[in-house]
Amino acid sequence: MATRLSPTKGNLLATKKSLDLAKLGYELMDRKRNVLIREMMSQVDKVKTLRNEITETYAQAYLALQQANISLGVVTEIAQAVTIENGVHVVYRSVMGVEIPNVSITESTVTFQYGFAESNSKLDEATLLFNRAKQLTVVLAELDNAVYRLARAIQKTQKRANALKNIVLPGLKADIKF
Repeated sequence: MATRLSPTKGNLLATKKSLDLAKLGYELMDRKRNVLIREMMSQVDKVKTLRNEITETYAQAYLALQQANISLGVVTEIAQAVTIENGVHVVYRSVMGVEIPNVSITESTVTFQYGFAESNSKLDEATLLFNRAKQLTVVLAELDNAVYRLARAIQKTQKRANALKNIVLPGLKADIKF
């Protein structure tokens, strides 16, 4: 839909300048979209492998916990002695204006919060497996959040690029022709 300007040389030059700017904007949006898609695809591959690994780790950890519950009775008293994790840190990095989280957790040696008299090796195994699951969960949370943010940014960029290509550029071309 062309905006009907008065056909003067000044309006023609201004419209041509706007057309050049809109073309440049479309090219930049297209490049941004390609970079974001490339970044997201690299993250998606990591998420797929990590999901399989975390599923297997949680299955093993819950099996070990079941075996510990069977051999020791319900271990809720021992579980309440476990300390709360405070070592998770989030730092953001920018990819084409999209804030991508970088989540880290302080590496600490696993300390058993219970005595050896009231536990056995199955409980130790469950503790180690759940610690591994915690580490994987932090990485998965980082990757999932990054993929989500990148997907949203790709959608926005695609909408803007399509608006320039299908609405703004044809309108400016029609104005120039007029």
